[in-house]
Amino acid sequence: MSRHLSGDDVVQVYDTTLRDGTQREGISLSAQDKVAIARRLDRLGVTFIEGGWPGSNPKDVEFFERAKDMEWQHALIAAFGSTCRVGSRPEDDANIRALLDAATPVCTVVGKTWTLHVKDVLRTTLDENLRIIEESLAYLKAQGRRVIYDAEHFFDGYRADPAYAIETLRAAIRGGAEIVVLCDTNGGSLPWDVEAICRATSEQIGGHPFGIHTHNDGELGVANTLSAVRAGAMHVQGTINGYGERCGNANLCSIIPDLELKMGRRCLPEGHLRQLYDVSHYVAEVANLAPDEHAAYVGRSAFAHKGGIHVAAIRRNVDSYQHIDPALVGNEMRVVVSELSGRGNLMSKAEEFGLSIEHHEQIAGVLQEIKELEARGFSFEAAEASVALMLRRQVEGYEPPFELVDYTVYVEHRDGRGMVTEATVKVAVGGEVIHTAAEGNGPVNALDAALRKALLPIYPALASFQLADYKVRILDGQNGTAATTRVLIDTQNAHERWSTVGASTNIIEASWRALADSIEYGLALHGEEIAPAGARGASIKPEEATIERTGTGAAHRSD
Repeated sequence: MSRHLSGDDVVQVYDTTLRDGTQREGISLSAQDKVAIARRLDRLGVTFIEGGWPGSNPKDVEFFERAKDMEWQHALIAAFGSTCRVGSRPEDDANIRALLDAATPVCTVVGKTWTLHVKDVLRTTLDENLRIIEESLAYLKAQGRRVIYDAEHFFDGYRADPAYAIETLRAAIRGGAEIVVLCDTNGGSLPWDVEAICRATSEQIGGHPFGIHTHNDGELGVANTLSAVRAGAMHVQGTINGYGERCGNANLCSIIPDLELKMGRRCLPEGHLRQLYDVSHYVAEVANLAPDEHAAYVGRSAFAHKGGIHVAAIRRNVDSYQHIDPALVGNEMRVVVSELSGRGNLMSKAEEFGLSIEHHEQIAGVLQEIKELEARGFSFEAAEASVALMLRRQVEGYEPPFELVDYTVYVEHRDGRGMVTEATVKVAVGGEVIHTAAEGNGPVNALDAALRKALLPIYPALASFQLADYKVRILDGQNGTAATTRVLIDTQNAHERWSTVGASTNIIEASWRALADSIEYGLALHGEEIAPAGARGASIKPEEATIERTGTGAAHRSD
C-alpha cells in the first residue's frame, strides 16, 4: 500500500510515464527530464513511479543511479523488466541482474499470458513459461525486492485460453507477486468484458490483490480501468496525459479524479488532487509537447463556456453546466466570447476584467461588434485582451493612450543592401500627432519598431512589453493570395501575458490591428494615464520624432 494511504477504499496509483509513456512517438526524455518529472509525481502523491527498464538504455541506468540516492516523500520507485530467458535461471539472467542493480525497492516483471505469445514469440512450451514466471519473481523476492507482476496481453490470453491465463497468475503469486496486474496490451477490450473477466479472475485467484493496465487503442483506456476497479482492482497503472505507444496509455489525469470525485476511492494524499492541472502541464512542458487544452479535467478548455444559453445559466447557478468544481483539480472556469455569445458572456468578461458596465446598451453594442467582426474573420476566443479593450472603451471616461492617424510601409530591394523594410507611423496622443519612422526585418517588425519609437518616451512601461508569439491563419484559401488572414499576437511582460487579434484580406492591416491592441491593452493594464501635452512634448527627443500640434494655427516642428 501507499506509505500514507490505507483502507479498503484506497486505489494504488502506479505511474509509468517514464517508461511506457516515453514509447510515444515524438517523446524523448533525458535522464534529468525523468528525474524532474519523477520529483513532480512524488509531490503529487502517486504510490509507485516506474522509472524505466534498467537493462534497455544508458538513460534509464543513469536515472536509477540518481534515484537511489534521492529521498522520496510519497512514491516508491519501481524498475521494470521481463522474466528470465527461456531455458535459463534467474540468477544467470542479465535482465534480472539489471533489475537488482537498479537498487529500487520495487521490481515490476512482465510475463506472457497469451498462448499465442508463448508459442509464437517465446517459442517455448506452456510449462516452461510458467517456470520462468515463478522462478524470476521468487528470485527477486528472495533478494529483498517487492515484486509486481504485469500479465501482458491478459485479456486476449483469457479469451483464447482462460485456464492457462489464470495459471500464469497463479505462478506469479507462488513466486511472491504482491499484485498481479491484468494488462490490456493491445487496447482492444470493451468495458463490460473487462469487468466480467476481472470478476471471474479475482474469484479464481482467491481474491489475491490485482491491478489493471490498459491502452487506449479503442479510446476506452480510462473506461476499462474504471470497470476493473468496479470489479475489485485496487491498483491502476497509467501515464500523465495518456502518453504512450500507438494511441497511448490510460490517462491518469482522468482516472484519478474519476476515482476520487465520482467513485469515492482515494488515490492521493488529502488535498493533492488540486495539483493535477499543474502536473499535467508540467509534464507536457518537459516532454516538449503542446498540452491538450480540451482534455477532461486538466485542459484549459475543460471548464470553458461559450454558448450564450450556457453562460446565462452559470451566471445564475455555477453548477448548471459543470460536472465538478474545477478548483478541485486545480483548474478554473472560463467564459469564452465569440459570435455564439450572449450578453451574459460579456457581462462575465467585464466582471472578470474588473470593469463596471452600467448600461446593457453598451454590452449589446460590443456584442454586435463582435458578431460583425467574427463574420469578417476575427476570432475572439483566444484573444481576450481584444475583448477587454472593446469593453474598456465602453467605460465612461476611458481615453485610449494613443490613436492611429496613418501608417505607411515600404518594402524595397536596394542595390548593395538587399531587402529593406521601413515603416512610418503617425499616432495622436491627446492634442499632438507624433510622426516616426523605423526599419525592421519585415513589415510587422518595422511597424512595431516605429510605434514603440513614438510611444516609449511617453509610456516607459512599453519597454517591458515583448512579443511572445505571432500566429497567422489563412481563412479562405480558395481565394489564394486574396484570402482573408487572421493574425493573433501574444504579448508579455514580467508578470502577465495577453492575446489580441486582427483580420483582413491585407496581412499588414490585420497585423496592425492586433499589434496596436496589444500595446493599448498593455498600457491600460499598467494603469498608464495620458500625460499633459507639455510633458509629452518635453519627453520626446528631437532626433526621435516629428511632432505636429493640432488645432487652429497649430505649429509644425520638423526635427
